[in-house]
Amino acid sequence: MREILPVLGRWYAARVPFGLATVVSVSRSAPRGPGAALAVGPDDEVVGSVSGGCVEGAVFELAQDVVETGAVRLETFGYSDEDAFAAGLTCGGEITVLVRPVTEARDPVFGAVAASVAAGEPVTAATVVDGPAPRGATLAVWPRTAAGSLGTRGLDAAVAADARGELALGVTGLRHYGPHGERREDTVTVFLHSFAPPPRMLVFGAIDYAAAVARLGGFLGYRVTVCDARPVFATPRRFPEGVEVVVDWPHRYLRGTRTDERTVICVLTHDPKFDVPVLREALRRPAAYIGAMGSRRTHDDRLRRLVESGLTDEELSRLRSPVGLDLGARTPEEVAVSVAAEIVALRWGGSGAPLSRTSGAIHPRGWSDASGA
Repeated sequence: MREILPVLGRWYAARVPFGLATVVSVSRSAPRGPGAALAVGPDDEVVGSVSGGCVEGAVFELAQDVVETGAVRLETFGYSDEDAFAAGLTCGGEITVLVRPVTEARDPVFGAVAASVAAGEPVTAATVVDGPAPRGATLAVWPRTAAGSLGTRGLDAAVAADARGELALGVTGLRHYGPHGERREDTVTVFLHSFAPPPRMLVFGAIDYAAAVARLGGFLGYRVTVCDARPVFATPRRFPEGVEVVVDWPHRYLRGTRTDERTVICVLTHDPKFDVPVLREALRRPAAYIGAMGSRRTHDDRLRRLVESGLTDEELSRLRSPVGLDLGARTPEEVAVSVAAEIVALRWGGSGAPLSRTSGAIHPRGWSDASGA
């Protein structure tokens, strides 16, 4: 959804009705998680995807239909052995999709949500999926305010409280309530779609490898900052557009920068006067991933220095060094792929092994409940 919101925002501002299909739940080996979206706008223009191609045709027709009829549809798609030609997921999973018409009259808060996402402001869009409440009704929730309504004041209050908690974690998924927000009932199903600000990727060391890592970091949805104490290397022209470049000592910059459980830290300087102080700071603060570049000899020397600096075994266990997965990478771009692969594997609990040598579900179980950034 985040990727297609600029287009949807333009349609909405031009008062052009469009059909919006959003994945609200998945099970088993579904190709995309909750929050994936497809929209059909003027002249049958299509943006986004809900399944990577499996059921896009059927969802396209549903989106056209809801614009024409004004009805809101909730449809589940799965693979059918009885009818091989039916619209279904050939991967064997199942997705439930909410398809609704979007206009200023039906969704007066859509424009504000799109504007907040574009500005990097945290917001949650809560939408009624099923139950004795207006299906498709939307409530926009920010950290300190809310707009729109799901039908009753009690339901709005309960959903807003939950949405703020989920927004802090960047969680997206279904929640259940009574018609007036009763938490012990489950007659009303609401989809909470959290648009938390993009997670940070902090890259220390303005070298060629950093440029490649920064490029992939942006591709993965991170807000990337490259920091180096050497102004001759830390110049914006050496890095992809949109990457923040900071000239400062790495440990000093990190000390003044907020990190959280989604932050990725890549130390690529492989120079002890830079990487030991910044790693000492990094390993004592929240972060999803902390990796450091260097040979095994460099790693052994760095580890000794970090121990001498007072870090504990528990703190040192968070360090991924040498950085990246074993792909046989040589070029900066190949090394960046190995680093990105390790970050994704750690985020979702993947093994890093070839899928041809593993068994069981391909996609992570957590997709049935929530989706992170």
